[in-house]
Formats: sequence, C-alpha cells, structure tokens
Amino acid sequence: MNDEPWNIGRLLTWTTDFLRDKGADSPRLDAEVLLAHARGCQRIELYTSFEEEPADEIRTAFRELVRRRAEGTPVAYLVGHREFFSLSFRVTPDVLIPRPETEQLVVQAIDLSKTLAVSHIADVGTGSGILAICCAKHIPDSQVTALDISPAAIKIAKANAEKHGVADRIEFLESDLLTGCPAGARFDLIVSNPPYISTAEMAELDGDVRNHEPHLALDGGAEGTEVIERLIPQAAERLNPGGWLLVEVSPHNAERVAGLVAAAAGMTLRDTINDLANLPRVVQAQRK
Repeated sequence: MNDEPWNIGRLLTWTTDFLRDKGADSPRLDAEVLLAHARGCQRIELYTSFEEEPADEIRTAFRELVRRRAEGTPVAYLVGHREFFSLSFRVTPDVLIPRPETEQLVVQAIDLSKTLAVSHIADVGTGSGILAICCAKHIPDSQVTALDISPAAIKIAKANAEKHGVADRIEFLESDLLTGCPAGARFDLIVSNPPYISTAEMAELDGDVRNHEPHLALDGGAEGTEVIERLIPQAAERLNPGGWLLVEVSPHNAERVAGLVAAAAGMTLRDTINDLANLPRVVQAQRK
C-alpha cells in the first residue's frame, strides 16, 4: 500500500496521468486549473503549496471536477470562466468557449478604429459578449450594439459587460442577426463570429466541443456558410458608407466567404487576415 500523503504535488501528478489516459489535450493544465478552482486560489499559488494536503472537502470537490472532465466536459464550463484578450469572461454551456483565434478579429477592429471614425459598432452573434466588450473597452467613445438569437447568451453577455465596466456603452438585443435592429440603425463597423462549421465538419469535431458546446453557435449548414450568406446583405444595408464588416470564418470556407462578399451588392472585398497559424481566419469587406 502506498502511504504517501495526497498532497497537492501528488494530486496534480496523478490527475495529469489520469487525464492523459482519458485523451485530454492538456492534462497538466487541466489538472492545475481544476485544483485551483476547488481550492479557491490562483493557479500560480499551487506551485508554492506542493507539500500541502488539501482538506477533505477540497479533495471531494476536485475529484468530482476531474470525473466530469474525464467524461468530456470542457474545463471552462467546469470552472465557469475563460480568459480572452487578457480579460476573464463568464461562460456556460449556453455560449461558445472563447478561442485565441478570435483575438485576431479584435486586433483588426482596434487597428481600424485608429485610422477611421468608428463610433457605432455591431457585434452579431455576441455569445458571451467577448467581441462587444473588447471593442467597448479598447475603442474610445464607441457605442456597441450586441445581438444574439439566444436569450440565455444575452444574459451571460450582459453579466460580463457589467463585470468589465462597459454595460453603459453596450445595447443588448435578442435578434436573428441584424433583423432586430431599429429601422434607422447604421454602423461604422460590424464584427461577427458566426456559426461557420459545415455539417460534415460537425461530425468530426472533438467530443469536448461536439457534445458540450451549443450547436446553434457552431453549425453553419452544408457548406458552413448558411448564416454568413444571410449576414452579408444585412450588413451591406446597415453599414455607413466606408464602413467595415469583419467576419471570422473557417480556413476551409474562407475562399467561399470571400466570393460571397465579392458578389454582394454594395460591398468591396478587402484582404483576408490570417491567424497565428497562418490560416485564413477573418474575411473583411467594406461598404462602397
């Protein structure tokens, strides 16, 4: 019998091996995030506490988190938050978990605001509110309209906006794309991370994503562009002259989306932006 104490160091080592055997992509990170959450501390604090033996209630809570992680529940949903653009956002299974790739869209929105007059912004399909909130925080004096068809997502986005002190500059609307905007609403910039995964790709997604994240925010139909095909003409009607549309896409359908933009009345296709893996990620269009 192994009489070694179940201190933090041993818990992390055992859990890392266990989650690796279960197919986790980042078993050590998962173990640390979950134990820090159960312990109510920052992850960095674990490194100065390896010899500490957690109380029984902490070990019980940690054990339950590890069990659910091994079954495929994403870590972000287990701990209830995820970092994006150096901010912490509340997430639940009602919204997508923010991805680093989407930060490229935020960077481009901020860069555009430095050379253009950007005062009215729309975030279509806001989800947890990451794009709307980052734009409000980093684009001075901007007013943002955040839209989502899901009332549950709107509720989470509102809470995140309150947390980050920008709720007074964001209007939240339950809306199917831009259809719920007031008749006269016009924007200088429209950003969107819409559903862009094709039906075939949906079947091949990692189980953590396919079985836990909302399909409403992922499934873009047969070609992955069904929602985007509706968004482009709506954006053309709502953009001020010279205004920009930034849409996150899949590398698999970026060329198709660019073609849709090029064929859209009133829109001029601009250069597609690659992500850090050098894959096409953000399709850009400008209102003529």
